[in-house]
Amino acid sequence: MVLHKVHRYHDISCGHRVYGHEGKCRHLHGHNYRVHFTCVAESGQLDTLGRVIDFGEIKSRLCMWLEDNWDHHFLMGTEDPMLASLLKIDPTVVAVPFNPTAENMAEYLVEVVAPQQLKGTGIKLQSVRIEETMKCSASYGE
Repeated sequence: MVLHKVHRYHDISCGHRVYGHEGKCRHLHGHNYRVHFTCVAESGQLDTLGRVIDFGEIKSRLCMWLEDNWDHHFLMGTEDPMLASLLKIDPTVVAVPFNPTAENMAEYLVEVVAPQQLKGTGIKLQSVRIEETMKCSASYGE
């Protein structure tokens, strides 16, 4: 049982299009996302200073990844038929291997990004919650 968890959030502005959506989210649009990270020590133990991880490490490893890769970019799934056309005209378009819903974005951060970014730290990204608006969020993880 994990007793200690640390939480940090980071805000980004990012565009996307949900290919196949039945409503207006099928159009090009964007959000001011708030991404909440929850980290735990893989061992379940605190470090010698009594921490799971320094909050600055979460910032440099996870928040800055968001800044460098998604902030002020436009996410489009590789299956989206508009992707090739937009890649030709906009350098901020990022092809992602999923339809860029908040649910899929959260899963990608936990399963793909965090293991790379936290490698060697003994820390696991336990869950991510992504707010698309103040009223709507999606999460992935334990």
